[in-house]
Amino acid sequence: MIKITLPDNSIREYESGITGLGIAASISNRLVKEVLSITVNGEVWDLNRPITKDSSIKLHTWSDREGQETFWHSSAHLMAEVIEFFYPGTKFGIGPTIDTGFYYDVDLPEGKQLTEKDLEKIEKKMIELARQKNEIVRSDISKTDALEMFAKKNDNLKEELISELEDGTITLYNQGNFTDLCRGPHLPNTSYIKAVKLTSIAGAYWRGDEKNQMLTRVYGVTFPKQKLLDEYLVLLEEAKKRDHRKIGKEMELFTFSQQVGQGLPLWLPKGAMLREQLENFLKKVQKKFGYEQVITPHIGDINLYKTSGHYAKYGADSFQTIKTPAEGEEYMLKPMNCPHHCELYKFKPRSYKDLPVRMAEFGTVYRYEQSGELHGLTRVRGFTQDDAHIYCRPDQLKDEFKKVIDIIFIIFEALEFKDYTAQISLRDPEKPEKYIGSPDNWDKAEQAIIEAAAEKGLNTVTELGEAAFYGPKLDFMIKDALGRKWQLGTIQVDYNLPERFDLEYIGADDKRHRPVMIHRAPFGSMERFVAVLIEHTAGKFPLWLTPEQVVVLPISEKYNDYAQNVSNFLNNCDIRTLIDDRNEKIGRKIRDNELKRIPFLLIVGEKEAESEQVAVRKQGEGDQGVMSLQEFADFVNKEVKEQLSSFYN
Repeated sequence: MIKITLPDNSIREYESGITGLGIAASISNRLVKEVLSITVNGEVWDLNRPITKDSSIKLHTWSDREGQETFWHSSAHLMAEVIEFFYPGTKFGIGPTIDTGFYYDVDLPEGKQLTEKDLEKIEKKMIELARQKNEIVRSDISKTDALEMFAKKNDNLKEELISELEDGTITLYNQGNFTDLCRGPHLPNTSYIKAVKLTSIAGAYWRGDEKNQMLTRVYGVTFPKQKLLDEYLVLLEEAKKRDHRKIGKEMELFTFSQQVGQGLPLWLPKGAMLREQLENFLKKVQKKFGYEQVITPHIGDINLYKTSGHYAKYGADSFQTIKTPAEGEEYMLKPMNCPHHCELYKFKPRSYKDLPVRMAEFGTVYRYEQSGELHGLTRVRGFTQDDAHIYCRPDQLKDEFKKVIDIIFIIFEALEFKDYTAQISLRDPEKPEKYIGSPDNWDKAEQAIIEAAAEKGLNTVTELGEAAFYGPKLDFMIKDALGRKWQLGTIQVDYNLPERFDLEYIGADDKRHRPVMIHRAPFGSMERFVAVLIEHTAGKFPLWLTPEQVVVLPISEKYNDYAQNVSNFLNNCDIRTLIDDRNEKIGRKIRDNELKRIPFLLIVGEKEAESEQVAVRKQGEGDQGVMSLQEFADFVNKEVKEQLSSFYN
């Protein structure tokens, strides 16, 4: 007999060899129908894999991320089986799960190609094979046999992957007429898959390297019920409407130019105004928390990044160095702000009484991203971080960390991000070579984050291997209005850069000590944050933030002068106002400006001009009646003040 510990810490005894399905059956018949995979001692397994020793387990259903990943990983194999059926001789790269669904990179036989038109027939065949209830079987294989097996298939992609694996760790999965190299886990059989949608086709370099061959990447998503797929397709249509690239163009916020370069956004006047409002908001909040603004250059000597360790870790993925006429002199486009801030800290001697030192900068940085990875504002090559670095004594660390959490709370509340989880990102204990610094410092840094998150009452998850190379971090994962997850806001604890830059302060004992460094960026980057905000709000920003708060609509050219007077008055009241004086009917003007998501529309005609009033329409609420200019200005400014007052006071 073996002892199985359940998530509620209750213990049950089973015969050695019990499976996840067997455990589920002992709990309830309903659970047997819903369970998809099982975590055994921290590792996700197939449901039919025998458990032979005392273990802690958790059963996963569709409501768990682990359950969805198992479901989608099995679906990727099913799709691969169908692609091989229609295109014999196809070579298969990797087929991982993603946030919503899965993809598989494939190398089609010479002369063959997949198009969007082919997706429907693949979907139908996937459902046909799923209904056959083919068992998905895991088997171990030696490295020699695995290499021989895929060599016979002339599958150089899998041969390359196998060559990097250790003998004794290699497994295959088979269902129907398809066998693939895979760690798993997988569903017990294919019948769990009830609904299929292949969403798109793209090109992708093998293993993400532009020097390698181009493969065909097929994206898809599957569900255990048709109803879930139907709901997802509705969500997908709504996501298309909210696409920040589409709305950004409609609202004239930003653009891109091939002449300027890929992944380098250009901010139009309205987008620049939006960014300015966000920056001013955070600057006021930061001032309340004792931050001082600094400015650093867009380039730095290459030795700066060698000292920090960034060059060794990321140099190959950065832009090429900039060489000057001086022999041996090289600079880099700034890939991060922290090394510059360390040099600012060293500007003068520091006492324990001077700490904490809090430096903030909206610093633009540059990182080379492959062209295939670029996506609107969410993945760019030049972006501005709302960066800050806090240098504090070890005894101040936890309080300073918690104050940064308070700032993130303020931002999320102001912009109505209500659903979020804090991810505690720790080092991978199995891969110490990925990190710099002593284990003792890492232990202290990780413990500080864990304690601070607990004391702030955060809903947290812990992820091993997600730490930065110089320190652990707390990442905030928000859900937008469509339920999609985004990583926004990060706080990192760093004992290592202060050592590498030889940062010091004189303690109360008159001895030299190392400060601890906190890296933090509540927005993350202005570009990514604006993209997420656009899609979260569908471009309907809070009144205090929107670039254009009011538009004045004269009903005919005769009232253009009065419209100008209204605009001048409101702009003098710090209300961002424009005029739509096109020679169009008033109904057309109203429709067009509502589509631009402008919060207030002011209609002016003969009556309004004579009485020096405006007829007010509010976005989404319709007519608000007639007001004098001063009444309307007070009305708008009061709403803005109410939105912001609680965050600044």
